Amino acid sequence: MISTYPVVSGKYLINGEWKEITETVDVINPANTSEVVGQVAICSEEVVNETIEVAVKAYETWSRSDVKDRATRMNTAAEELAKIIEENVTVFVRENGKTLVEAKKDLLRCVEVMKGCATEVLNWWQPEVLPGNQNVQVRRRARGVTAIITPWNSPMILTFKRVIPAILAGNTVVVKPATNCPLTIMTCLKVVAEHFPPGVINIVSGSGKAIGDTLCSDSRVRTVAFVGSTETGKEIMKKSAGNLQKVYMELGGNDPAIILEDANMDEAAIKRLRMGILRAAGQVCSAVKRVYVHESRYDEVVKKLTKEFGRVVVGDGIQPDVTMGPLNNKAQFDYVNELIKRTAQSGGKVVTTGLQLNPETWDQGYYMLPSIITGVDQQSEVVRVEQFGPVIPILPFSDVDEAVRLANDSEFGLRASVWTVNEELAIEMADRLEAGAVFHNNHTVFSELALDFPGLKESGVSRETRHCGLEFFADSYGFAD
Repeated sequence: MISTYPVVSGKYLINGEWKEITETVDVINPANTSEVVGQVAICSEEVVNETIEVAVKAYETWSRSDVKDRATRMNTAAEELAKIIEENVTVFVRENGKTLVEAKKDLLRCVEVMKGCATEVLNWWQPEVLPGNQNVQVRRRARGVTAIITPWNSPMILTFKRVIPAILAGNTVVVKPATNCPLTIMTCLKVVAEHFPPGVINIVSGSGKAIGDTLCSDSRVRTVAFVGSTETGKEIMKKSAGNLQKVYMELGGNDPAIILEDANMDEAAIKRLRMGILRAAGQVCSAVKRVYVHESRYDEVVKKLTKEFGRVVVGDGIQPDVTMGPLNNKAQFDYVNELIKRTAQSGGKVVTTGLQLNPETWDQGYYMLPSIITGVDQQSEVVRVEQFGPVIPILPFSDVDEAVRLANDSEFGLRASVWTVNEELAIEMADRLEAGAVFHNNHTVFSELALDFPGLKESGVSRETRHCGLEFFADSYGFAD
């Protein structure tokens, strides 16, 4: 079945023009794999090179534009984008698999990013006078062409949190969205691009490896912002090393949640834990991937979380009663299913629960009921990997030192959470946990979008940003007299 295509279907954006291309690939609805939501253009290396050249030329004038003009343009674009949010929520659900609530929240947060960055840039861009006998100023300038490569799991917010600060800082961008879920992000960036000079925002789509290799090996690209798997991130770093490009990476995670003996795991807390695990069907790099529970509370927490998982309604995210949609694509669906099978075959106890909204159409999409896994240890595959699906292993521990050791026993270090009534102890543990951010009695995201804490170890390459990411996309230099 072919649905009504979004206007950007099968096109790419270069120098303010949306161009069609012969080679395209269908974008499939993961809730109904017979439905084609639209098409994504498969750009050639020649097209990517042409797009980079356009971005280089646009940078010459855009980088010298007045910061107040940039902020004004952004605020106007935000007002226009807000007007089309409602009509694009269903398209986003159909190409991504999120629920209506999750999808709308993501779109609204994009508008919030635009407004927040537009306000922040006016203060941040001002020269900073350093203390001392000499008059020394810290000033900021744009870096150049920025390549932004974003994933399929949360494409809206993860793209906007890179594109918006990049262009506000005076850069031009070449955006490469994921082929699994490109349509809504392209539709929304179309609105934004119309408020900026041609060539400031450009979009190419197609093979991740082919386009990524071109963008990351081209000396005209000065900054690369990538969100995706750690394995791909490592390849991008190799390609970028030849030109010493500045690299920002938000990579994989295997986030631990540690539930201490004194934790208040009432109904509200269990619900927060469930949301931390199953948001977007578990396809979130910062979702809970491992739960460690004090041995005295282990049976209780397993029982309560199993009951809570049993309330999850799985189905097409378009349906208002659904609380968890399908997985986004066949590769991920197959991977998670095989992981569960291998875990069960190796002795793990798998309890699958939840409710099928429409059992009669269950096999038409990439649907999975959530699973809780017990009877595994620290070396089990399901504990070591980033599952990226609705499955969670739960392990016991005997004391705080063991819990910290187990939590840190991973190549990842994105997020973590500590569940206890003792805030002082939570802070002490946070100081010892190898994670870019630690939450207390919750496992969520920062409500203030200006905050962005990078992961440690193989979960990311960047630094703390408190200015909507603006600092990353600019160079600071000293001026003295």
